[in-house]
Amino acid sequence: MHTKKKIALVTGASRGIGKEIALVLSRDDYQVICCGRNEVQENYPSQLIWMKADVSKANDVRDLHRFIQNSFGTVSLIVNNAGIQLEKTIVDTTEDDWGLLIDTNCKGVFNVCREFIPEIEKGEGGSIINIGSISGKKADPGMAIYVASKGFVHSLTRAIAVDHGPKIRCNSICPGWVRTEMTETAFETASNPAMAEQDAIQRHPSERLGTPRDIANFVLWLASDQASFITGQCIDVDGGLNAVTTIRPDLF
Repeated sequence: MHTKKKIALVTGASRGIGKEIALVLSRDDYQVICCGRNEVQENYPSQLIWMKADVSKANDVRDLHRFIQNSFGTVSLIVNNAGIQLEKTIVDTTEDDWGLLIDTNCKGVFNVCREFIPEIEKGEGGSIINIGSISGKKADPGMAIYVASKGFVHSLTRAIAVDHGPKIRCNSICPGWVRTEMTETAFETASNPAMAEQDAIQRHPSERLGTPRDIANFVLWLASDQASFITGQCIDVDGGLNAVTTIRPDLF
């Protein structure tokens, strides 16, 4: 059965930013299909449609596309959120590390875009929003291939916008520090968790960390007609973090 609602696909939507994006879109009259590597959680929101799919595998993405097309119609919004983080220098990175991270963060975005773009172009057009990172613009210490993978996402974003406009707008959102389970775990493993969290907050002119809702609200606006002249951009949503110099004046 086809629905009259706008159809959105959100990858990596089991928790955190991806799940919040899916929920915000569903409240704005989108029919949202979500995917991830695992089976759906028992308490997953009933208004979201879940399909198990590993976006790093072309066959999984092809099956996902067929399911959406047959059950709901043509997607008009894709949010490529699926990604993993690895904290290692390039010297410490193994072949397995490379395969896992690059397959998810780079090949996953590539697979989804390659699979869905032809149908979107044949229809009424749509929007692709890739979740990049401020780490794709500036290198965080000890995160070599994660930084490189987000640089790939940003470059692919621009290429898609150039090659497939005007039917498709493609942009990348670059979050800074967002308060998720991953962030909380990072604070907990620090030698002084309270000091680590306070230091992170003080780096932001906003004087707070971001929330998944901050990112989700920007996705909703960027997908709307209000942003119809924005394409090929990699936009920081970081509470001003990238606007601040790394030099601490109090040390001079």
